[in-house]
Amino acid sequence: QVVESGGGSVQAGGSQRLSCAASEYTGSSYCMGWFRQVAGKEDKGRERVAAIDIDASIWYADDVKGRFTISQDNDKNTLYLQMNNLKPEDTATYYCAISPMCPITTMGYNYWGQGTQVTVSS
Repeated sequence: QVVESGGGSVQAGGSQRLSCAASEYTGSSYCMGWFRQVAGKEDKGRERVAAIDIDASIWYADDVKGRFTISQDNDKNTLYLQMNNLKPEDTATYYCAISPMCPITTMGYNYWGQGTQVTVSS
């Protein structure tokens, strides 16, 4: 089971931390990523914003570099996304996803959470 939490409303420039509880899947055997889906742009699909690969390397989308930080706590089987200096364009539903590989697209991510809404007002 994969469960996100931590979403909500925040003003531009603010911060939020998302959590993803994935008790069966954390650790070195899986790639874990955060995706987001903007409402009204479903044709573009879910965009990956950050990921931790099986070798522990970290990847960020260009538009969140320097603002978002992905991390994981293997002892607590939890993935985090710390989001700082949030912008209105960060408004989206954020999803935690798990894959045995680490593709940039949604294909190959076998396990998904239900999503958590983040709304950034200007």
